[in-house]
Amino acid sequence: MQCSWKAVLLLALASIAIQYTAIRTFTAKSFHSCPIPNPMNCSLSQDTDAADRLCDESPTFAYNLSRKTHVLILATTRSGSSFVGQLFNQHFDVFYLFEPLYHVQYTLIPKLTQSKSTTDRRVMLGASRDLLRSLYDCDLYFLENYIKPQPVNHTTDRLFRRGASKALCSPPVCESLGAVDLHLEEGDCVKKCGTLNLTLATESCREHGHVAIKTVRVPEVSDLRALVEDPRLNLKVIQLVRDPRGILASRSETFRDTYRLWRIWDGTGRKPYNLDVTQLTTVCEDFSNSVSTGLNRPLWLKGKYMLVRYEDLARNPMKKTEEIYDFLGIPMDSNVERWIQNNTRGDRSSSKHKYGTVRNSAATAEKWRFRLSYEIVAFAQHACQQVLAQLGYKTAASEEELKNLSISLVEERDFLPFS
Repeated sequence: MQCSWKAVLLLALASIAIQYTAIRTFTAKSFHSCPIPNPMNCSLSQDTDAADRLCDESPTFAYNLSRKTHVLILATTRSGSSFVGQLFNQHFDVFYLFEPLYHVQYTLIPKLTQSKSTTDRRVMLGASRDLLRSLYDCDLYFLENYIKPQPVNHTTDRLFRRGASKALCSPPVCESLGAVDLHLEEGDCVKKCGTLNLTLATESCREHGHVAIKTVRVPEVSDLRALVEDPRLNLKVIQLVRDPRGILASRSETFRDTYRLWRIWDGTGRKPYNLDVTQLTTVCEDFSNSVSTGLNRPLWLKGKYMLVRYEDLARNPMKKTEEIYDFLGIPMDSNVERWIQNNTRGDRSSSKHKYGTVRNSAATAEKWRFRLSYEIVAFAQHACQQVLAQLGYKTAASEEELKNLSISLVEERDFLPFS
């Protein structure tokens, strides 16, 4: 069978036209913020026309590209992340969530406790990235897959640290509050607001100009590459780091049972033979790997990454916060300024619980020097020497040098955002 060259040309042109139309259709539809029906709540008879109508009525991701800045505070436990989170939580136009990835960990970790394999890590990170992407799109229903027991009619009383999010403790999410309740303590929020309605929370999220999320459950910034490169998200990462010696001291005081052997060493001067040194070295390795990625300035992080030392923030909170907001391109409002003034000059005793943020921030930053024995400090310095050098933390050669208040253990350095 023979075909003329004209016929072949027409077939080729038709094929190109079909592919072009398909690409245009996919591009236009893929950027729609179309909610994905939950199979548990939808009948099998639901037709595609209804789904298309739902998509047509939904806002598009162009809204995110033009207005919303998505912020991820990447940190580790006891590094000052709750304090940094409040710098966003207090902003009137930021919808802030405190550790939503806790629910991913709580659901998956019981199955992964016996292994720390690469496969297990991928499972955890994959689920975490999917949840973050949904939350930045204000799809809070996606959380229901991880909250146990599962919410009924989109309401739950099991959201981890719900009271740490101002948006979840304010109208319209919490309709029972009066004018005197505008500044609720975390525990009071849960008591006065009752169960959380995720539908109202979703609406509140969409009404805010920006979304910020804090997490200590993503080990390294490279784990976030898929989200940073997602064109539908304007995601910027604030990586918070702290002197590992300070982290160790804070964890030993806060998580007394978990860090019992470290406290025995600190109190007796004898290092237990079964001490779990990975409680320190894992922090240093994750910091070193993550900071190396950030400071190498890969193109995918251009304009998306800022490294912040907790010590710099604690010493000059107003100036550093202004730098952070300038990097994000979000105007810093008076609520944030007022919160900083009220919460960086207090005594630790004024904080009601171990995760409180009211304290003398400058004094807190290096208080670890008087909590840890020099033997533990020397051990930590040796185990974490690479990341200490990377981040500009000085080492102490003696106990006298360690305790000398006139000697700062933090070098003056500017970690400028990669623009």
